[in-house]
Amino acid sequence: MVLSDRDLEHSISVGKIIIKPFNSRIIRENGVDFRLSNEIAHHKVHPKNVIIDPTKEDHVKSTYEDIIRTDKMVLSPNEQVLLSTIEYLGLPDDVMGFVELRSTWARHGLSMPPTIIDAGFHGTITLEVINNAPYKILLRAEQRFAHIIFAKTSSPVKNPYSGSYMEQKGIKFPKKLDLE
Repeated sequence: MVLSDRDLEHSISVGKIIIKPFNSRIIRENGVDFRLSNEIAHHKVHPKNVIIDPTKEDHVKSTYEDIIRTDKMVLSPNEQVLLSTIEYLGLPDDVMGFVELRSTWARHGLSMPPTIIDAGFHGTITLEVINNAPYKILLRAEQRFAHIIFAKTSSPVKNPYSGSYMEQKGIKFPKKLDLE
């Protein structure tokens, strides 16, 4: 069941869903808009023939530049970056979230792969964003950017999220993938 604006207002007011900082204007009909922080991480420039193996720690560490803090972020055509939300989110063990790009940004040529926020997650949200437009796009810190739709699970999950992205604050770089 997708949570409505009324469900969200109630869940936030009783502390079941935690959003900090919170402003009631970010609640939409069936979700919540999260804003961009002032952090951006660009990919390092590699020769086109380089192959990155996500199962190798040294390869993973070589993919991004250091995090830059700025109020204005420029995305070049075909560039993929990591961004973060200002808002910290805390979910109980019976609510999960779907993170989507706000449609206005998609209409400007940006895309963001679908992201799931598991029940029990706590932290800010790292966003993977691609500029598909043939021009540069300027983003500003504090703009509403991502839309999160919350759904109640049919019962509390047996194993709430406890992975490596738990309690992240700001951009969290990708982890090394296991072969399993």
